[in-house]
Amino acid sequence: MMSESRESVEVTGARQNWKLVLAYDGSDFHGWQVQPDRPTIQGVLSDAIERVVGERVLAQGSGRTDAGVHSLGQVASFCLAAPIPPANLVRALNRTLPESIRVLAAEHAPPDFHARHSAMEKTYEYRIFRGEVCPPALARYVYALNWPLDVQAMAHAASDILGKHDFTSFAAADPDAGSRKADPPQDLDNVRTVRESFWTAEPERLTYRVTGSGFLHHMVRNLVGTFLDIGRSAMPAESIPGVLAARSRAAAGPTAPARGLFLVSVKYPKQPRLPQAD
Repeated sequence: MMSESRESVEVTGARQNWKLVLAYDGSDFHGWQVQPDRPTIQGVLSDAIERVVGERVLAQGSGRTDAGVHSLGQVASFCLAAPIPPANLVRALNRTLPESIRVLAAEHAPPDFHARHSAMEKTYEYRIFRGEVCPPALARYVYALNWPLDVQAMAHAASDILGKHDFTSFAAADPDAGSRKADPPQDLDNVRTVRESFWTAEPERLTYRVTGSGFLHHMVRNLVGTFLDIGRSAMPAESIPGVLAARSRAAAGPTAPARGLFLVSVKYPKQPRLPQAD
């Protein structure tokens, strides 16, 4: 099967578009976006692909998770000429990548598929540890916070962002905007649609889950920081409509730490399944 695939690539000169699903512990990385002299998920993944197939590509992610942010389902896309079967690519990359980055799945994608531009929705979770002493094994993956919190007020505030809104008040200035040659110009429209926004409480953990059409720089962490201010009565529970209307970062609460944030999944339009090499 490998020889048939190789012949097809050589005759047509085709480059196959790929879709990868990745999980990673972002604690030791400076985010997704490649940076000079700093370890990033995109940079380490590109190095691994080059070692496996001998081609240098810059994998495009569904979003540029910040330093310290984790992923359960980041999606990346790139093109390769190498006729490697998907299962082999998964095994080879996981042998090459550090243990903090795992490829969960790989498949051929349609030529117009792009991990970021084709995305319809993303889901994030933010995890807060509520116990007295945070176990060391959890410390990199939660915000340890045992303040008294009014969780009902936080839940009410979370429901107030449902629907289509201008989220300027929850957007941090993107330090990379205008400096990326591979990306199109930054979209200045800060309107997003949020379909799901809620808190769940367990004995020692609070989890915020949000699903939307897209998220601005630091938007989820700024939402969480604002909800926490509401939970500790630093802001009224009914503050969110006014914060949204202000369209000013100063109107919202602080930015929650990166370590509690996870990109859970990315949703794409259904597309015909392409035949996969054995």
